[in-house]
Amino acid sequence: MSDPHFDFVIVGGGSAGCALAHRISADPAYRVLVLEAGRPDFWWDVLIHMPAALALPLGSRFYDWGYRSEPEPHMAERSIYHARGKLLGGSSSINGMIFQRGNPLDYEGWAQRPGLEHWSYAHCLPYFKRMEACDSGDAEYRGRDGPLVLERGRAEGPLFDAFFGAVQQAGFPLTDDVNGQRQEGFASFDRNVRRGLRWSAARAYLHPVKQRTNLDVRCRAFATRILFDGRRAIGVEYTNRGRTHRVFADEVICCGGAINSPQLLQVSGVGPAALLRKHDIEVVHDLPGVGENLQDHLEVYVQHACKKPVSMTPNMLWRWRPWIGLQWLAGTGPGMTNHFEAGGFVRSNAAVDYPNLMIHFLPLAIRYDGTRPTRGHGYQLHIGPMRSDARGNLRIRSADPRQPPELRFNYLSTEQDRREWVEAIGCARHILGQPAFREFDAGEVAPGPSVATGKEILDWVALDGETALHPSCTCRMGIDPLAVVDPTSLRVHGVDGLRVVDASVMPTITNGNIYAPVMMIAEKAADAILGRPPLPVLALEPFRHTRP
Repeated sequence: MSDPHFDFVIVGGGSAGCALAHRISADPAYRVLVLEAGRPDFWWDVLIHMPAALALPLGSRFYDWGYRSEPEPHMAERSIYHARGKLLGGSSSINGMIFQRGNPLDYEGWAQRPGLEHWSYAHCLPYFKRMEACDSGDAEYRGRDGPLVLERGRAEGPLFDAFFGAVQQAGFPLTDDVNGQRQEGFASFDRNVRRGLRWSAARAYLHPVKQRTNLDVRCRAFATRILFDGRRAIGVEYTNRGRTHRVFADEVICCGGAINSPQLLQVSGVGPAALLRKHDIEVVHDLPGVGENLQDHLEVYVQHACKKPVSMTPNMLWRWRPWIGLQWLAGTGPGMTNHFEAGGFVRSNAAVDYPNLMIHFLPLAIRYDGTRPTRGHGYQLHIGPMRSDARGNLRIRSADPRQPPELRFNYLSTEQDRREWVEAIGCARHILGQPAFREFDAGEVAPGPSVATGKEILDWVALDGETALHPSCTCRMGIDPLAVVDPTSLRVHGVDGLRVVDASVMPTITNGNIYAPVMMIAEKAADAILGRPPLPVLALEPFRHTRP
C-alpha cells in the first residue's frame, strides 16, 4: 500500500522528532508525517506519567527496545543493557527526567571543529532559551516561554541538607544553576516535570498541536528502509500490524536516535560499503562514518546505609506502591518526584579545564532500574566521568531491520577513562565521608571498604557499572571524511532529500544528561529545514575556572 505525498516524513516520534513535527507543521504549507515504531503515550498510563515510577517501564517490551551491547572486553565481558524508549516521546517518556544542557565549554569545543563554527555556546544558547519554560535562574541564560516546562527539584530534608553541607566541607562550591552561566558546583536540578507529571517531548511539543490538519502521527509504524531514487531519498517503507506500507516525501528526516538512525541508514544502503555488501545490501552511498564514534556515559552508585529512618528507600517497597499511587492521583506524596533532585559537576583533578564528573544524590539506595534496594534506609551518589575518550561503534548484523545491531562501547578502554574512574570513586567517598553525614552514616554498602586500590576500583566498576543511557555521536556532523551529516543543514553527505536530527549527530557527547542538547539540536535544525535565519547569537561569557 502507498500513501499520498508528504513534504516531510519524520522517522521517529521521540525527543527530536516531536520538536521537529511541532516546528515544521506550524507552517500550514507543509504536510508532515511522523512515523513512531512504538505505542502511543496513553494519558492513563501511570507507569510513564508518574515521575517516581520511572524504573518500572525499563525492561518491558511494551516501553523499551531493550538493546544489549556486545560483550565488553574491559567490563568483564559483560553485555551491558541499554534501555531505549519504544513509544511516543521516545526515551523522554521513560528517562529520569533530568534536564541538563551540558557545560557551555562543550559547545565551544564543538565550534573548534572544521565546519561547526555555528555550534558555539553563543549560537546554541538562544535555542536552549526558546525551548524552555523555566521559572528559576538568570533570565539572561534561561528561557521562560518555551513548550518544555521545567521544575526545580525541591531537594529538601535532612539527607539533602547533609549532602549540600558535605560538598562544601569537601571543598566544592555551590552554584545557583547548573544550566546557567556556571555549571561547576552543586545545586538543585531542573527536571522535566510539571505539577507531578512527566513532561516528555510528546507532552510538550506534539500533543498541543496534534489537531493540526497538516500533521499526521502514526504509532506502531516500524520503518524498515528509506526509499531511494538513485541517490535521492524519496520516501520510507514501514510495517504496521503485519502489513507493509510506503510513504513518499520531498524530504526524509531520521530522528530515531543514536542506535536506530544509523541502523536504518545502513540497512537502506548508506554506510560503510564493505559492511553493506557483507549483508547483500545494495550500496546507495559509501559513507564510512555511519555507526562509528559511538559514545556514552558509564555510571556507578556509591551507596551508604543510613542510621536514621529519614531516607525514601522504604517507599520503593511494593506494599507501599498502591498508597503512593493514590496520593499521586490527588497531587501529593512521593510519587510526584523523580528523586533526582540535586547534584553537581566537579573536576576530578587540577589538570582538567572544566568539570569532567557528574554527581547525582539520591536520598535512597537503589539501582536506576529499581532493582537491588538496600535493606532499611540508605542514600547514594551516582557518579561517572562525562568526558571519556573511549569510542565504540554500531554495525548491523543483517539486512533485517528487526534484528538489533551490534553495539560496542569500549568502556574503560583508555588510560584517561581508567584514571578518571579511580578519581571519581575517590571524589564520591570524599564527599560521603564528610562530617555533615556523620549522624546518618551506617557504613558504605557499595562498593564497600574492601574495594580500596585503583585496580580493585576498576574491577568493581567493570562488574557493577551500568550505562547512564546516553548513546550518541554515531552520525556525527562535520566536513571530514568520517562525518555523516553537514553541520549547517544536517543533510546526509552524498545523498539528497535525507537528514538526521537526533543525538547521533553530536560530534562529542556533552557534559551531563543528553536530553536537553538533543532538543536544542532539533530546535536549531528546524530553522535550517524551514530556511529561516538562525536566532541571533547571545555572546554571554560562560564560567571558566581560573587555575591558581
